[in-house]
Amino acid sequence: MNKRILLTVLVALGVLGAIFGFKYRQLSQAKAAMAARKPQPATVTTAPATQEQWSLTLSAVGTLESFQGTAIRAEIEGRVVRVAFESGAAVKAGDVLVEMDTATEDAQLKSYEASARLAVANLGRARDLQQSNTNTKAELELAEANADQAAASVEATRATLAKKRIVAPFAGRVGIRQVNVGQFLNKGDQILTLEAVDPIYADFALPQQNVTQITVGLPVQVDLDAFPGRTFSGKIEAIDPRLNPTTRNLRVRATLDNHDEALRPGMFARIAVVLPGDNNVVAVPATAIVYSPYGNSVYVAETKDGVLTAQQRFVTLGVRRGDLIALTDGVKAGEQVITTGQGKLRPGSAISINNKVIPASSANPKPQES
Repeated sequence: MNKRILLTVLVALGVLGAIFGFKYRQLSQAKAAMAARKPQPATVTTAPATQEQWSLTLSAVGTLESFQGTAIRAEIEGRVVRVAFESGAAVKAGDVLVEMDTATEDAQLKSYEASARLAVANLGRARDLQQSNTNTKAELELAEANADQAAASVEATRATLAKKRIVAPFAGRVGIRQVNVGQFLNKGDQILTLEAVDPIYADFALPQQNVTQITVGLPVQVDLDAFPGRTFSGKIEAIDPRLNPTTRNLRVRATLDNHDEALRPGMFARIAVVLPGDNNVVAVPATAIVYSPYGNSVYVAETKDGVLTAQQRFVTLGVRRGDLIALTDGVKAGEQVITTGQGKLRPGSAISINNKVIPASSANPKPQES
């Protein structure tokens, strides 16, 4: 009985050993096959780093402002009898915009003018009587005061009449009218807006470290989302002498020609101040940059031991122009930087280059025409 149990145990152990040996052999063979297996090269696109000469610029964002602009309001109350402009029309300085009812003031003016004529006549008689010592000096002074008072009443009425005839204070383009004939206006009611937009201002701010680089007369280039592919040129007209105490930024104003009135006050603008001199830079497509918290980098295609690999280079970024970005160090002109496919790369990864389909990169990209 004991021999049978012992034999059974020995047979079971032998079977288990054979199974474990077979599995161990399979795992060893699999590990050897995996070790011998080489990963497929990652397919990427590349572009050469190019040596270019870029003008030095300072970038900022700003807002377009009218050369002259105001909201025209009623200075005196009255009923509108004439609206002499159309919404959006161009007007000249002195053009009549709105006329208000002046019947009461016209009647008052006639009365005051008659009183003024009588006061002048009385003054003349008083002076004649004074020559013959027939009246007193006090009577002469009273006649002079009456004449001055009558003249002042005439001038005050004429000033009131002038305020009821509202004219354009400068040439420009009117906004949407906000009054109609028959409407009663109170003092301070807005009638319209008037904007002179040729030329037009571009107001922007620069940090305090750029104070020494900015001078009046420097050229500026302005781009707007409303006009893709079009750049507006101008120059700095004024620099605020005081920095903003909260942001420590310097306010700057540039003037742009706007003969076609394409630019409108309130537009958001990207502004580049062109500084004197040029700078040699190594430019690469912006898509080549790998951004990370510990430093920005690019992958460069290099051949090592006969194998094309991706080598990571940490770089310092400079200014950006369109689709290109300048590198101040890390990459030399002529080296091939990887522009797509970086997400599947590690330093030293084998790569395969396929540049059959690659987007163009330009410092001054233009929108594609459909």
